[in-house]
Amino acid sequence: MSEREQQGQNLKGQFLVASPWLGDPNFHGGVIYICDHDADGTFGLLINQPLDVSLGEILEQLDMDGEHLDQPVYGGGPVQQERGFVLHPLDREWQSSVAVSDRLQITTSRDILQAIGNELGPERYLVALGYSGWGAGQLEEELAGNAWLTCPASDAVLFDTPWQDRYRTVLAQMGIDPGQLDQSVGHA
Repeated sequence: MSEREQQGQNLKGQFLVASPWLGDPNFHGGVIYICDHDADGTFGLLINQPLDVSLGEILEQLDMDGEHLDQPVYGGGPVQQERGFVLHPLDREWQSSVAVSDRLQITTSRDILQAIGNELGPERYLVALGYSGWGAGQLEEELAGNAWLTCPASDAVLFDTPWQDRYRTVLAQMGIDPGQLDQSVGHA
C-alpha cells in the first residue's frame, strides 16, 4: 500500500455521490455531505432523500412553534434515525454545535429548532434525522470499488438547490452527464 493510500484523502467538506454500482439501496441516487472524515471513520448526511414528514410536523410533535414550516426533513442515513441534525452556516453558538468546515456547523440541540420555529434561527439550514457512517477504512474500500464519486461541496447545492435536482446538479458540476454515468464510471 502506498503512503498516499495509507494516509487517504480527507473528504471532510466534500460531497459523496452514489454511483450505479453502489449495492446499498439506502444510498441509491444519494448525495451525502461529509461532516467528518478521519482515521476512525466517516460521518455524513444524505441531503437529497426527504422523509414523509415536514419540519413543521416535527416541531409540532416536539410541542414547539413552527407547525407552518413545510420544509422537508431528510433521512440523513440509516444510523440512529431517531437523532436529529441541523446543518447550517456558522452564525452563532447553540447549545450543541460543532463546526464541520470554516463556514458550516452542525447542531443537535433543541434550542436551534425552537429558534427556527420562532423564525429566530439561521436563514439557511438543512434538517436531517439519522446519519450515514463508515468505520475506519470502510469508505476508502467503497471508493476503491467505484461505489462513490467525490467532489467539493457547495453551499448553493446544500441550501438553494431543490432536493430532487441535487444529484443531477452535483454530477453536472463534476462534468458528468447522468445519462453517461453508467458507461464512464469504473472503466479504465
